[in-house]
Amino acid sequence: MNPECAEADRWAAIGHVDGDDGGPDGIHLARTVTQEVRRTGKHFLPQPLLLRLGEIHNRHAAHRRPHLQAFLDCMLDKHEGRYGNRTYLSLPLLELLLGEGETDAAPDPNRMATLLISDVIRFEIQTKAPARESRESRESQALRESVDRDPPDPVTLRKRLRHALRFVAHDLGVPDADDLTSRAAHVPWSRWVDVAELLPRPAATGAGHWFDVTVQPVYVLHDEYFFIRALQAHEMIFTAIAADVRAAIGALRAGRLDAAADHVDRAAGLFDRASALFRMVATMRPGHFSAFRRFTQGASAIQSEQYKRFEILCGLPTAPRLESEAFANVPSVRAEAEGDAHDTVVRAYLDLRRSVRCGEAEWNRFRSALGGLEERHQRWKSTHRSLAARMLGGAHGSGYTAGVPYLAECLDNRLFWQLGEQRGAGERA
Repeated sequence: MNPECAEADRWAAIGHVDGDDGGPDGIHLARTVTQEVRRTGKHFLPQPLLLRLGEIHNRHAAHRRPHLQAFLDCMLDKHEGRYGNRTYLSLPLLELLLGEGETDAAPDPNRMATLLISDVIRFEIQTKAPARESRESRESQALRESVDRDPPDPVTLRKRLRHALRFVAHDLGVPDADDLTSRAAHVPWSRWVDVAELLPRPAATGAGHWFDVTVQPVYVLHDEYFFIRALQAHEMIFTAIAADVRAAIGALRAGRLDAAADHVDRAAGLFDRASALFRMVATMRPGHFSAFRRFTQGASAIQSEQYKRFEILCGLPTAPRLESEAFANVPSVRAEAEGDAHDTVVRAYLDLRRSVRCGEAEWNRFRSALGGLEERHQRWKSTHRSLAARMLGGAHGSGYTAGVPYLAECLDNRLFWQLGEQRGAGERA
């Protein structure tokens, strides 16, 4: 038989996996396809499979199957010419798994970041730890074990695990979290599985089952898995930061200056978590990065909507910043910033300052919180630039930017630059 015909027949049969009745077999389809992605890399999926997935996507467009639709939207992005950072990171599907007050089991963005990095730990230890029974399903184990191309050496792996565990322990809020991370440096491989079993997992709900299929590497090298999870965690952290900044605006509008300062302080604290992710990403091998990034052109962190949303919630960016490629890549966020109804911390603060008489201690505390957030943000940008210089060298960014020079220029941007202008004009702050 012609090999191409045989392959086409093979993937034509995937319709039986999907289930034409709109039943619950979508997750089985997603796992089947994900195993193929882990075997070949998303960039190299066979054309017959992509065509079959396109048919399934179109057939279920009218059905209320949001998880399957989001999965297929991400899987078909390259095939349909709409590849970008959101679909590379499976954000449409991950965001469906976030809690929005509907169930106690659904995680908030900060908790989702913890789940993502806990998954990194479990993925990494399967390269060294002995096989044993675990709570994972056989299908989930198969997905993990199908990606093991050139795992890191023991020294690199220990460093990666230590940084990942420190990130997770920061969210666990348990008294012995610091002790857990310090002892991790001396844990033998045979005990790392025990450590992993203590880490949080997605709830065993219908939505939670989709968590395992939110990593779709474009290539077949080991390090891309944890790189994707780290970028996803970054997006979740910035989602949480933006939520706190938005809550600070609401508190300012309600005249609750102390509550606003608390929200700003929490947002600043989350930047420490974001910076911790950079330490983990620094364990990625440059050879792996340069190998798989050839197939990620067009998907870049410059397309991060949540980061830009955090930025425009703090204060309206300068005109050159709004007109730059940074916001050209997120047109919906730029439209929000330019909308008449858009509010910012700076605007709410200045309005409150003009209309309410508070003690200087209260104003100073809030301004101190803003300074802390600005300082953490600048530190985060500087670390990002340093890491990019190590990984990229003189190469261009995958979002068609100049790469490291672009990040260096961004260091000049300030979140609360308008407050500096107000002081120069005599604003009492």
